[in-house]
Amino acid sequence: MSASSSWKGLTVGTSVYIPVKEMLANAPGFLALYENREIHFESIYADILLKAYLPPLRGPQTGERKELMGMIQNVIEGRVLEKNGEFYLKNRQGELEFTLLSEGFRKLGLLWLLIQNGTLSKGTTLFWDEPETNLNPTMVTFLVDILMYLQRIGVQIFIATHDYFVLKNFDFKSTKKDDIRFFSLSRNDDQKIGSVFGDSYQSIIPNAIDSSFAAIYDKEIEGLMDR
Repeated sequence: MSASSSWKGLTVGTSVYIPVKEMLANAPGFLALYENREIHFESIYADILLKAYLPPLRGPQTGERKELMGMIQNVIEGRVLEKNGEFYLKNRQGELEFTLLSEGFRKLGLLWLLIQNGTLSKGTTLFWDEPETNLNPTMVTFLVDILMYLQRIGVQIFIATHDYFVLKNFDFKSTKKDDIRFFSLSRNDDQKIGSVFGDSYQSIIPNAIDSSFAAIYDKEIEGLMDR
C-alpha cells in the first residue's frame, strides 16, 4: 500500500520490518546478548528493538502523529515508556511490565513507539509479517484502521497474511483515494510460483483463503439444514 501526504517525519527512505515474534517483552538484555554471543536469532529482531529504543522526536506532538498516538492510547488505555531497557504500559493501574500484557497490546505499543520516535513517518516503508498473529479478533479492525491511516499519510506498507478478516477489513475500508493492491502467490502444476493481483479482494482468482473460508461456511449451512 502506498500514499502521500505532508506529514513531516524523522527520516525519508527508512524501512521497518516487524517480525512475527513479538520482541518488546523480551527486550531487556537482548541487544547486549545478540552483540556479544552467537545466538539463533536473525538480525531483524535486534533491528526492531533498536528502532523501538529510539527516544521521542524533539518538540510537541502535533498533527497526524498526535492523532495516531491518541488513537492507540485509547485502545491500550495508556502510554508506553522505557526504563533501564524494559518497556512498561503506564495507565491508571500504574506501570505494567510488557510481560504482563496481551500480545495484542504489545503490538499496538510497538506501533505507538515507532510513531512517537518518527520511525514510521512519511516516506518510510513498513514490512509486517502476519500482523494478526496472537491478536484478539476484536482488535483486527482497529489495527487495519491504524495501517490505513499510515498509508494515507505516506507510509508504504507491505503485509503478508493468511487471515480472511484482515484482508476483508482492508477491502471494506479502502476508498478511491487509497492506493491498495492485493497479491496472491501460489504454485502451478509445474511447481513454479505464480501470482495474481488486483485492486480489490474480489479480483483475486484463484484465492485459497477465500475458498477455505467458503468451505467452512458451506459446512455450517449444511449443519443447520440437517437439524
